[in-house]
Amino acid sequence: MLSRGLPNGAVPKLERPGPLRERVYEALLELITTRALRPGQHLVESELAGQLGVSRQPVREALQRLNTEGWVDLRPAQGAFVHEPTEEEADQLLTVRTLLEAEAARLAAAGIDAAGIAALEGLCAKGERAVLDDDVDGAVAANAEFHAKVMELAGNAVLSELAAQVDRRVRWYYTPVARQRGKQSWIEHRELIAAITAGDEHGATAVMRAHTEHTRRTYHDRERS
Repeated sequence: MLSRGLPNGAVPKLERPGPLRERVYEALLELITTRALRPGQHLVESELAGQLGVSRQPVREALQRLNTEGWVDLRPAQGAFVHEPTEEEADQLLTVRTLLEAEAARLAAAGIDAAGIAALEGLCAKGERAVLDDDVDGAVAANAEFHAKVMELAGNAVLSELAAQVDRRVRWYYTPVARQRGKQSWIEHRELIAAITAGDEHGATAVMRAHTEHTRRTYHDRERS
């Protein structure tokens, strides 16, 4: 239950300016995405409002929007709960992610330059350090940054827009398996950098496809590990 409190430092500060309802929405979405608010957790408007330092109205509006987008379930006479994703939902999302990112890897390999390679190597080193430090949040953030950079290097605005629509859900599914994927995930990232650096479009596609497939399988196997 939320009344037990969120982890220390989990409640984000609401940045100003901007519509309050939008800032509350973004704050709650970030808490859900990072699993500070866990799947199935009961969300009490008054408690959320108190922890975010706002009235209940913007919290209510944010929960309604999150319900529409599938992040929250509003149950009659029970209230709001963080959505618990089904295995089918995860599979569909991660399959789409594979298609988008495999194409991004191919395009990145086709037009890579020295600056792009340096950026990927820097992000990979950042992720490797997070794994060594057992910093799961840092590893998840670095993983998201790395994949976003590959998407940026692809240079396709439509592809990037589609990827942005699934990015937060990918983080949501990746967080529970980040420690399990650990070092191996970044070994695969190094393999991807090598293929992109070589301008090997076919190789980059294959590496990215295998990499995202490993994450998909790990997610489905997580409860048996």
